[in-house]
Amino acid sequence: MSDAAHNDWAPRTTPRRTQWFLKPSALPGFGITFGFAVTYLSLIVLIPLAVLVARASELGLDGIWQVATTPRVLAALQVSFFISVAAALVNALFGTIVAWVLVHYEFPGKRLLDAAVDLPFALPTAVAGIALAALYATNGWIGALFAPWDIKIAFTPLGILVALIFIGLPFVVRTVQPVLQDLDREVEEASATLGATRTQTVVRVVLPALTPALLTGVALAFARAVGEYGSVIFIAGNMPFVSEIAPLLIVTKLEEFDYAGAAAIATVMLGISFVTLLAINALQAFSRRRFGHA
Repeated sequence: MSDAAHNDWAPRTTPRRTQWFLKPSALPGFGITFGFAVTYLSLIVLIPLAVLVARASELGLDGIWQVATTPRVLAALQVSFFISVAAALVNALFGTIVAWVLVHYEFPGKRLLDAAVDLPFALPTAVAGIALAALYATNGWIGALFAPWDIKIAFTPLGILVALIFIGLPFVVRTVQPVLQDLDREVEEASATLGATRTQTVVRVVLPALTPALLTGVALAFARAVGEYGSVIFIAGNMPFVSEIAPLLIVTKLEEFDYAGAAAIATVMLGISFVTLLAINALQAFSRRRFGHA
């Protein structure tokens, strides 16, 4: 065999770290797309958040602390975050059930139900708030059912929970549903063949596969709920120290031309939300490593 032929058939010894520079990518344009992505992200997310923090910094750390620790602000933050967490957990359970039904069962009206899941995405939040307030008021169709037991839903923190569950449900359903569709039914059948009960199959086979997607849906539902305004103010009652949410308090500060105070409350919400989402992402990464799903 000639030297030329030998060279053609010889294995490549180019170090792996230099192959990226020598071998053209199948998808060129990384530099342009990366620059566009960073620029777009900066203009839409990073720069506005930086301006928000800069505006709040006019008060200084002591000023931000004083604004954030006033009793009314603390009460509004507790209402917003605690109810948002509760709504996300409720959606984690019932959103998974809805996704399971849509994937595993055939029944009349399935397509209509599947389309109705996306209704909170398309419906204006103010319209949703008015509809929910009308339904869950003491004289509404649903609220009247609880009135004999002296249970009030609208214009209470419970009404806020209902509104946040309504707007957060699609996030859980739409993140869990594709994973359920891709989950091999033969794995469930093999589990049953090996003697596992239905509950054991769900807990040990199905749930580990759903955990990363479920955590993503919970994070999205929580993030949407924390900043929700339009659908909440109509059903919350907006009573200070009882059912007043932090976004409404920010709007109130803006109407009073207290821009620095509004920015301070928004910065505190941003910090708490960032830490919470960071914890959820860490838990999601752990679940993927734990259960072997990339």
